Amino acid sequence: MAAKPRKLDRIDRNILRQLQNNGRMSYVDLAAEVGLSTTPCLERVRRLEKDGIIRGYSANLDPRALEAGLLVFVEISLTYRSNTIFEDFKREVLKIPQVMECHLVSGEFDYLIKARISEMSAYRELLGELLISLPNVDKSRSYIVMEEVKETSSINVPEMKSGD
Repeated sequence: MAAKPRKLDRIDRNILRQLQNNGRMSYVDLAAEVGLSTTPCLERVRRLEKDGIIRGYSANLDPRALEAGLLVFVEISLTYRSNTIFEDFKREVLKIPQVMECHLVSGEFDYLIKARISEMSAYRELLGELLISLPNVDKSRSYIVMEEVKETSSINVPEMKSGD
């Protein structure tokens, strides 16, 4: 039986909020923000990392600076000709570097893919040569993003409910 996830207290939640806003924050500054001394703050961060609540740290890059300014979403529908269609598809889609996210979804299509590419010609290549040639792909529907209104990797860390 899996271990029950540890309850996050007010300080843990505050640490998570602070680190999402600035993952490069020093432990001294983090401790001051959450009202702890440095050592207990560091111990909490290490526990949050060990428990898998903090999965890692990364830099937020400007896609245009890396010739990946065109954002596309693609719905993929699979044919149901084998027992291994989902595993075959997952194994191959993981190899495509332009694919940032791939989710098995309910509804008319089986997968929703988020990809970043340089321009429309790269999109044609991505769709025609890569995505459609993946195992068991039946059809696709694409959405080209014209304006990115909001994009974040931050997860809302809710305040504690009374009684928690």
